[in-house]
Amino acid sequence: MNDNQGRCPLCGGEKQPGATTFAVDLQSGVVVVRNVPALVCARCGDAWIEDEVAARLEAIVTEARRKHTVVEVTQWQQVA
Repeated sequence: MNDNQGRCPLCGGEKQPGATTFAVDLQSGVVVVRNVPALVCARCGDAWIEDEVAARLEAIVTEARRKHTVVEVTQWQQVA
């Protein structure tokens, strides 16, 4: 993670390194990745994902579409 922590634009809370759950509805299926590294607001819980993590998540979603996955739930550590 870079030093892009600072304050949450939604509530003013402090962004801190943490983890979040990423979920996307593909209409033909759902992909869920748990424990994704992110900056998480200590006050409201909103999360920001770094560009390199987002690129990996995009690759996971693309692969799920290619496989016509109906439901896929995985942990970040298993796919990173």
